[in-house]
Amino acid sequence: MTGDPDNLSNLTEYTVSELSASLKRTVETEFGQVRVRAELSGVSRPASGHIYMALKDDKALMDAVCWKGLASKLTFKPEDGLEVICTGKLTTYPARSKYQMIIEWMEPAGAGALMALLEERKKKLAAEGLFDPARKKKIPYMPKVIGVITSPTGAVIRDILHRLNDRFQCHVIVWPVKVQGQGADREIAAAIEGFNALDGSGAIARPDLLIVARGGGSIEDLWSFNEECVVRAAAASTIPLISSVGHETDTTLIDYASDLRAPTPTAAAEMAVPVRAELLLTVSDLSARLERVRGRMITERLDRLRGLTRGLPSPKDMLGMATQRLDELNNRLPLGLKSVAQNRSAILNKLVGGLSSGRLKQMVSYKKSDMEAVSRRLVPAGERRLVDLSQRLTTASRMMESLSYERVLERGYVVIINSQGKPVSKAASLKTGEQVTTKFHDGDRKMIVDGEGAPIIKTVKVPKKSKPPMADRGQGNLF
Repeated sequence: MTGDPDNLSNLTEYTVSELSASLKRTVETEFGQVRVRAELSGVSRPASGHIYMALKDDKALMDAVCWKGLASKLTFKPEDGLEVICTGKLTTYPARSKYQMIIEWMEPAGAGALMALLEERKKKLAAEGLFDPARKKKIPYMPKVIGVITSPTGAVIRDILHRLNDRFQCHVIVWPVKVQGQGADREIAAAIEGFNALDGSGAIARPDLLIVARGGGSIEDLWSFNEECVVRAAAASTIPLISSVGHETDTTLIDYASDLRAPTPTAAAEMAVPVRAELLLTVSDLSARLERVRGRMITERLDRLRGLTRGLPSPKDMLGMATQRLDELNNRLPLGLKSVAQNRSAILNKLVGGLSSGRLKQMVSYKKSDMEAVSRRLVPAGERRLVDLSQRLTTASRMMESLSYERVLERGYVVIINSQGKPVSKAASLKTGEQVTTKFHDGDRKMIVDGEGAPIIKTVKVPKKSKPPMADRGQGNLF
């Protein structure tokens, strides 16, 4: 039949467009709703927002397209090699004489596929050093400003703010982002980069710490935190970053790139700041310890000073010899002057006996003028000597007064003298009924020791001995 021209002339003639339209209707009618399990290949996303790809298995390949409206609702990012399950319809593309699948919904072919993709991506980023512990920064102990990257409407931000308010109030800046769905990964990465771009000179302060947080969910819900752009932004952050995505058992790639991982958003807030009440207790305790140490140090220094003072010689002993020497010189000075004058006179008389009258007069005149000159120099010298000795005596007296126990008595201390006239340093050395003298800074009191060792104050007052005036202390006159 195919070779008979008469029979061929009876076939209906179609244009290419008519035949393509007929094929299109047939395919769409026969395969109006299909479900295909395949591996993605050649995934591309042009500026239009549509996703073009190929579905393949080990024996065949078919083109597919996912329109922009559905692409924005996908919970994961389609990539080459990912096994998926696509639901949609078959149609043809007449301009290329090709058939393709219009995808109405697409999901990973089970969690195993996503986990395999996650493991592959984890190995790739780890090989680049993004998870190296040496890159991790130390979390500040007491940050002044904390930047929080999360959804502004969820319970996560309320939990974080509540916990920060309970522990240690600080300034919090919230950067609102989507934490799930199409475009969430780009918003999270942009928030991390935006916080790092702040220099603190504007109206918004630069955070000392960042917290990236999200509540729990399935692996698909948390997939935005596994995207490369988010992981790279977290690793490149110069601000220390705490990740808190999902529950304690959930793990995303941002956890490996962050400086610290928290099991829950509330735990992230607890890791970010200390407890203010505990800090106040610590400061109070340290202050009390410092005060005790200061008191012990002062007591030890006073005891040491008292010990050193006991080793010093008595001020009276130090001044006694100087006073005695001064009195001796004061008594010897007139005699010395008289003796010098007598010796000079004898020498003069001897010289006069061997001289002629003219020579004698000349010698007498010369010696007389010499004696007068010596006398004129001797008087001021003696006065200066007396003034110098008097100043030394005054200085020594002041030193004696400053070192005297009487200065201690003025501060409320007393000295107890036993009946033998010796100071008492031990209570055990006193006997019951023994009479002692108690020296106060303004006078003395007689006391009797009773059986308990407590003194009974008598009314007898022994006044302090007054020092004689300078004129009555045996100070002789120079002339």
